[in-house]
Amino acid sequence: MKALFAGTIIFAGWKCCFLLILLSGINMQAVSAPADSAQEPALKLYVAVAGNDGWSGKLSQPNRNKTDGPFATLARARDVIRELKAQKKLPQGHIVIEIQEGVYELPGIFELEARDGGADAQSRITYVAQKGKEVRLSGGKSVTEWAPVTDEAVLKKLNADASGKVCQADISAIGINDFGSPGGGGIELFFNDKPMWLSRYPNKGFVKITGLLNEEPVDIRGTKGDKAGKFNYEDQRINEWKDEKDAWVSGYWFWDWAEQRHKVSGIDTEKKLMEVVPPYHSYGYRLGQWFYGFNLLSEIDEPGEYYVDREKGILYFYPPSDINKGQAFVSVNKNIISMKEVSFLTIQGVTLEGCRGTVVEMEDCNQALLAGCTIRNAGDEGVVISGGTRNGVTGCDIYEVGAGGIKINAGDRSTLTPAACFADNNNIHHIARIKRVYFPGISLNGVGNRATHNLIKHLPHMAIYFNGNDHVMEYNEIYDVCYESNDAGAIYAGRNWTMRGNMIRYNYLHDISGFEGKGCVGVYLDDAFCGVDIIGNVFDKVTRAMMIGGGRDNNVLNNIFIDCVPSLHVDARGLGWMHDHPEQWIKEEKEKGTISGIAYNKPPYSTRYPKLLNIINDEPKAPKGNVISLNICRGGAWDKNVGFWKTSVEDKARPYITMSDNIVAPGSAVKDSLSESFVVADPLFVNPKDPKQGNFQLAAGSPALKRGFRQVPFNKMGLYRSDSRAGWPVSKE
Repeated sequence: MKALFAGTIIFAGWKCCFLLILLSGINMQAVSAPADSAQEPALKLYVAVAGNDGWSGKLSQPNRNKTDGPFATLARARDVIRELKAQKKLPQGHIVIEIQEGVYELPGIFELEARDGGADAQSRITYVAQKGKEVRLSGGKSVTEWAPVTDEAVLKKLNADASGKVCQADISAIGINDFGSPGGGGIELFFNDKPMWLSRYPNKGFVKITGLLNEEPVDIRGTKGDKAGKFNYEDQRINEWKDEKDAWVSGYWFWDWAEQRHKVSGIDTEKKLMEVVPPYHSYGYRLGQWFYGFNLLSEIDEPGEYYVDREKGILYFYPPSDINKGQAFVSVNKNIISMKEVSFLTIQGVTLEGCRGTVVEMEDCNQALLAGCTIRNAGDEGVVISGGTRNGVTGCDIYEVGAGGIKINAGDRSTLTPAACFADNNNIHHIARIKRVYFPGISLNGVGNRATHNLIKHLPHMAIYFNGNDHVMEYNEIYDVCYESNDAGAIYAGRNWTMRGNMIRYNYLHDISGFEGKGCVGVYLDDAFCGVDIIGNVFDKVTRAMMIGGGRDNNVLNNIFIDCVPSLHVDARGLGWMHDHPEQWIKEEKEKGTISGIAYNKPPYSTRYPKLLNIINDEPKAPKGNVISLNICRGGAWDKNVGFWKTSVEDKARPYITMSDNIVAPGSAVKDSLSESFVVADPLFVNPKDPKQGNFQLAAGSPALKRGFRQVPFNKMGLYRSDSRAGWPVSKE
C-alpha cells in the first residue's frame, strides 16, 4: 500500500493524520485466506455418486471387480478420518477428500465438529470438487412425477391465463410432510437451477394502501398512520382472494425501509378492506405504502409460479419450459453444512444449494474456509460466521438465497480483540429473495473483520452493513442496490458512539438511486454513528452519496463524487429530533459509567479512541470533529439542497465541521459560491469526457493534486482473478 502513496509532500495538522491513515490503515493485522499445501497430500480419499461406503475410499473410481473404490457419502469420508484420528493412525500433513462429479442429495445436514478439522495449517483438511467438474451438494429432493391437473375445484380456481398449463406433483408421496410456512423458512421449488416463486399478485411491483380505519392512530414526527393491521385497497383483483386457504401479503407498511410478511386474516369485498393476522407491523400502516399478495392458488398466471396445498401435500406449478425435459427439486434440509469449533478445514469448488435455512454455518471455528464455491438457491442466508478467528469466504459466487449473502459476527467488543474474519473476492447478487431488508450482501459485526474486493449488485436493500469496531471495507464495487427501499444506505451503520475505528476506503459505488427514484444513500452513518474514515472512494451517480447523520469524528477525505445529488449531507439531529438517543446514553453514563454497555473511559477504549474519552463533557449531542477535505465533486451538487432532499449540510451543523481544500467543478450546485470550504475549479481528469475510462485519474497540474489529493487506485477495485475464484471472467450484468 505504501507504494501507492509515496511522496515528499509535507502535511500539516489533519493532513498528516490523513497520510498516516492511508499508509497504516487501522489496528488490524492483514489476513489472507489460508493456503492449502501445494505438496502431495498425506492422505487422499474419494467420494463418488457411484461409490460405496463399504469400500476404502482410496480409489477415484470402482475397480474392475467392483470390490473397492470411492465412498458414496461425505459422512463416510468424515467418519473414516475420525476413526484414524482416534486410532492415532492419521498421517501428518494435508488431507484431501476429493468429491467426484455429480449431484449429492444429502439425507441431512453435513455436520463437522472439532475432531473433524486439521491440527494446524500444515495439516489442513480439504473437501474439494473434482477439478474441472461440477459437484453439487443439495439439501433438496428431486420431483420427477408430474401430472396434469384434473381436480375440478382446482381447475375452477385457477386463472384463465394458466388453463391447461399448470401441472401437479404429490410431494407427500416422496416423503415430504413438513412444508414449513409461506412466511419464510418453508419449502421452495427450484427448476433448471433457478428458484421459482410463490404465486403472487401483482406479478411485478406492488399495490397501494388507499385507506385506514385509524383504530390506533400513530404519529412519528409528523408521519401519520394506524397501528392496526386493517386497511383499504382499490384493486378489484384482491377480492378474488377471499376464499384462498392460506393467503399472505408482504409489504413496506409504514417506512420505505421496513418490510414484513403477514398472513391474511380476512377480506371484506364490499368495503375493499383487508385485515392481517397479528402481530401487526411494529411501526404500523400508512396511506400510499405498498404491498403484494402471495401464496395464492388463484394467482398462478405466469410461467415460474407455484403453490403448495399444505393440507394435501400437492404442488401446483406453471413451468417455464417443458416439465418433462427439465429438472425440478424442492428444498428439505435446514442447512447444507454446519461447522462447530472446527479448525484448519476448507470446503472448495462445490455448489451448495437446496436448503430452507442458512447454507453454511460456522460457529467458533478457527481458520475455516469456503473457497471458490457457488452458494445459491436457499431459503435464508448464504454463510453465517459466528465467533472464532481467521475464518473466511473467498472467491465464491452467492446468489438467489432468501436473505443475506455473508454474515460475520466475531471478535470481542469488550476487549477490542479482533477476529480477523473476512469476505474477499466474492460475487454477490440477486439475494434477499424473501427477507428483503436488513439482510445485506455482507454484514460485519464484532471487531476487526473485513470485506474486500467483492462485487455486490442487484440487491433490494443495503450492500454492506457494519456494526462494531475496527472493520475494514475496501476495494469493493457496489451498484444497483437499495432498488426497493428508500432512506437506506449501500454501506450502512447507525446509532452508537462507541463503535469506532472503522475504515471505508477505495470502494467504487455507482448507479444507486433508491425505490421509484426517490433516492437513497451511498455511505450512510445514521443516528450519531462516529469515528469512521471514508477515504479514497469513488461515488458515481449516487443520490446523497455521503451522509453523516449527527455523528462525530468522521473523516471524509480524498473521495471523488461524480454526478451525485447531493454529494454530501451532514446534520445535527442530536441537537434536534433525535435528542432522545444521546440523552439515553448520557443518562447511562451518569448512572453506570458506561455508554451502550461499554467502559468507554477505560482501556482499551480510552487509549484506542482518545476522542471518545471526553465526549460527555464536550457537547455530546453536537456533530463535532467531522473533517471533510480534499474531495472532488464534478456535476450534480456538492452541499446544496436539490430535488427530493430537504437538507444537505444543515446550517446548525456547519460550525462544527472542518471543511477545506475540496475541489468543486464549475456547474456543480453549491450552497454558497463564496464559501472557503471548497474551490471552484476543473479537477482535470485524464479523460474529462468520461473519467471512468481514465480510471478516475487526474492529470498533472490538477488543482486537487496540488492541494494534496492522492490518486485513487481504481484499477484495484472489485474482483480479481484467482485460482480460488468460482469462475472467471465475471459478468457485470
